[in-house]
Amino acid sequence: MAELITTLGAKQASDLGMILPHEHIFVDLRTWDQPGYAQAEAEDVILLMKPQIEEAQNVGVTVIVECSTVGVGRRADIEKAVSEAAKFPLLVPTGVYREPWVPDWVHAASETELADWMLRELQDQIEQSGVQAGWIKLSAGDDGITECEKKILRAAATAAKETNAVIGSHTIRGRVVRDQLDIIEAAGYSPERFIWIHTQAEPDFDLHLEMAKRGAWLEYDAIGNFDVATDEHYLKLIQRILDADLAEQLLLSHDRGWYDPAQLDGGVPKPFTYLSNTFLPKLREAGVDATTIQLLTHDNPYRAFAR
Repeated sequence: MAELITTLGAKQASDLGMILPHEHIFVDLRTWDQPGYAQAEAEDVILLMKPQIEEAQNVGVTVIVECSTVGVGRRADIEKAVSEAAKFPLLVPTGVYREPWVPDWVHAASETELADWMLRELQDQIEQSGVQAGWIKLSAGDDGITECEKKILRAAATAAKETNAVIGSHTIRGRVVRDQLDIIEAAGYSPERFIWIHTQAEPDFDLHLEMAKRGAWLEYDAIGNFDVATDEHYLKLIQRILDADLAEQLLLSHDRGWYDPAQLDGGVPKPFTYLSNTFLPKLREAGVDATTIQLLTHDNPYRAFAR
């Protein structure tokens, strides 16, 4: 039976409601070689982020997918502490972000070594944290996927084949996603187990359709972040996806949070509630029915991340 692998154990669809497929609890966007990188006390993170999780719970969110991976400050031990304090499940990834955030040890590792490392985290635990990785998070450069990023992606496909883990990639340009899907298929894995993170950043909608028709998940994940796009822009994108009969491959989220150790007292988090409180009512007003909204916010993220 397919299940979500969370910080609070395996969860089945019957246990869950709304799932946010792209958020952050803790992230450090400085490169790994900066002083103080990814350093914080768990108690401080709990103090800042537990109330944000509780607000999300109050509007029906039942799981948050944490997207901070190696290279952008992943701390599975802190994620576990926050999760247990809030009594709320998180999905934590294995995998590596893009250059220049790729650490030296990843550059030096072979493809086989990287695949074995991801597989250990997917099947056992992350860095003695007691947290089993629930999925694989990667990235690729805007100007094209580098040789190191290709190596990471091939390793991810190898580990994913053994676990049925979904691979999500922060990729801005659709033409780069095309290359990523080619690499995944050549490695013997399926585009249906790939999430194009930040699809909304690609202005060419034909590329959205192309990748969806190849089987990939599309993720519109900066909803409520008005420096990215307005709600009206997202409403139009979503309607075009529905009109193309691709609703079963669409994910919606905020890309919000988070405790940032580079900021004083972790900075000021952005709530995980905009989708529920503001955007979904607009979607209903635009004529999207309750069954479709449940598909987009409950069923699709469960199917995407369940293993």
